[in-house]
Amino acid sequence: MHGSYFGQGEIAGLPPSSTEMPRLTRDRKLEQRIIAEECPVALVYDGSTVAVVMATPSDLADLAIGFSLTEGIVQSPAEIEDLEIVSSLDGIELRMWLTPASGRQLKTRQRRLTGPTGCGLCGIESLSEAIRPAPKLKRGLFLASNQIEIAVEALSNAQGLNRTTRATHAAGFYIPDEKHTLVREDVGRHNALDKLAGALATRNVAGSSGAVILTSRVSVEMVQKTAAIGACILVAISAPTALAVRTAESCGITLVGIARGSAFEIFSHPDSIGGD
Repeated sequence: MHGSYFGQGEIAGLPPSSTEMPRLTRDRKLEQRIIAEECPVALVYDGSTVAVVMATPSDLADLAIGFSLTEGIVQSPAEIEDLEIVSSLDGIELRMWLTPASGRQLKTRQRRLTGPTGCGLCGIESLSEAIRPAPKLKRGLFLASNQIEIAVEALSNAQGLNRTTRATHAAGFYIPDEKHTLVREDVGRHNALDKLAGALATRNVAGSSGAVILTSRVSVEMVQKTAAIGACILVAISAPTALAVRTAESCGITLVGIARGSAFEIFSHPDSIGGD
């Protein structure tokens, strides 16, 4: 089954984001539980597969566009001329066709990465690519302390899939004083953030207008992707790695971690967080 994202609505034939499966309770009672689904998803550009991720099969157009943006394959969704979502027994392919200039740039990048050795990290074939510098951000957003609690609570309330399955991460975009928070969920934390990036881009929402809120720990990749989105505040319910903190400090991101209830810790650029 397949269909083009551009000009169509939901694509038929894709697996569901969750499924009901039998399980035994502690007292050996047979019951049913709703389990999060995951499947291989290939990101294919001009006929060549660049990456394969294990992902929840929902919001796949957002995943395709967001991955393309946060990994620097394109600078704008307009550089993707067509996107086709193709489902098979083996998984799902997100087939993208780039503008000629973007396609040539990707081929040049792939040739540069081809070599006899590699670190094997998420498809990246050099150590320098793994710790690529994030763009310097113009910092202008400020949050009061109580807004961090509001943002985390809003993210939790919007996690419909996780509320049912207890198995997915979420990435949300909090804009101060707005009632709704844009949220994307996935079994993979990177995928959830990429889906959010794609959703923001297709809605023409500027990354500088809000803060990224995460349910996961903060690794350096999460900081790099947040910087690609253009958000200068990143809040997570878990702790960051040391490299994530150094990267956030370098590119201008205010990194807030261990945000639970009214408590949180600020690891970089604390001047963007005020009192209540």
